[in-house]
Amino acid sequence: MRRPLSIVLALLCMPLAACQTMTPEERRAADERTCAGYGFRRGTDAMAQCLLDLELDRRAEMRSWRDRQASTMWGPMYVERRIIIKDGD
Repeated sequence: MRRPLSIVLALLCMPLAACQTMTPEERRAADERTCAGYGFRRGTDAMAQCLLDLELDRRAEMRSWRDRQASTMWGPMYVERRIIIKDGD
């Protein structure tokens, strides 16, 4: 019963999530603001490293989320194998 409910909720939430996506330009600007807030100056190697770290963290989080979703979606798989024993004739 839990899986159909979670699928329905995911389908209902999908349009809302689609409306909140950022363009690459918006994401870059937000990352630059974040790094500038940490005190890094635009055009420096430290700023470039900060931007790279933010992107790598984002990708790692996406991989982690995808792995969690895959494990909860399918769950463990059990294979049943029947063994039929016949009396000797």
